[in-house]
Formats: sequence, structure tokens, C-alpha cells
Amino acid sequence: MNPSDITDIRTGRLATVRLGPNQDLVEGLQQAAAELGFERALVRSGLGSLNDAVIETASGEPKVLRGPAVEILTLSGEIVLAEGATSAGISGVVGETTGDVWAGRFTPGRNLVCVTAEIVIEEVIDQAETTTA
Repeated sequence: MNPSDITDIRTGRLATVRLGPNQDLVEGLQQAAAELGFERALVRSGLGSLNDAVIETASGEPKVLRGPAVEILTLSGEIVLAEGATSAGISGVVGETTGDVWAGRFTPGRNLVCVTAEIVIEEVIDQAETTTA
């Protein structure tokens, strides 16, 4: 086994966030975390639909997926609130109406919910120093 970095974290509250029509996926999650008082949160899972989806693929290029109803199949990521600013890296897998499936990081401001999206986020309370195993 190769050594790897291990970070211990302590988590707190879990919240289910429901976003409605025309709310942006990334911005909506940032707002929800702020309203809940989560300084840092992990996106644990989610599903729903988007009008269109814009993701950054592994090549770094944006991929535009036209809807309506691009389906969110999986979600994961992190939301951080620091000094009044919020950042989020939300990645996932989406399915087009053609049946094609794509994965990547969601571009903030470009992923409006079609009908609904339900996402589970978990508060990170404390993060210890990283150690090498």
C-alpha cells in the first residue's frame, strides 16, 4: 500500500435542500449553506432536473447540454464560506434527453433547475491536520 494523505474531519448537521424552478444549482446551494450557518459543507448526494446543464469536463472544456429536463444522476462537492465570500466546487453526472451521460463540474450561474432538485449537504465542523498514513 502506498502512503496517502488522511484528513480527519468532524461533521455536524445534515440538511436536505430543495431547489425550485429556475434556481441555479450551485448558487442555490451556496445560499442554502449560508442561511443554515454552515461555514463549510459537503455535498453528499442529490438528484433532480435542469433546464440546461453547463459542466466543465475533464479536458477543462465547457460542455453545454440542452434540455429541457437534463437529469442530475449524482452530485458531490464542497461549499466554503470564508470572510463573507462563498465558493463551491460541485461535480456530478447528468443524463441528456438523448440518453448520453456526462460528468464534470457545474458552472455557477449556468445550471437552472427545471422542476426540482433535492440535495443532501452535511456541515463540516472541524478539520484536523492532514497526516500521511
